[in-house]
Amino acid sequence: MADPKQIDLIAERVERLLLRHEELQRTNALLMEQVASLKAERDSIKSRLNAARSRIDALLDRLPVGIEPPSHKDSE
Repeated sequence: MADPKQIDLIAERVERLLLRHEELQRTNALLMEQVASLKAERDSIKSRLNAARSRIDALLDRLPVGIEPPSHKDSE
């Protein structure tokens, strides 16, 4: 039969492992919340970027075609 001291050591180790497991579960839950928050932020930024692109495209479409940009030659 196993030595009672050995059984106590194993029981203590199991307790520590259970505590560590619970800590890791809490950490994982917090990280998953952060990931969800960051994904929402990313989606919001992507939406704002697409809206800005659309506005820029609309402005570009309103520019006249075939007009040369002004020359910035100060040395002439």
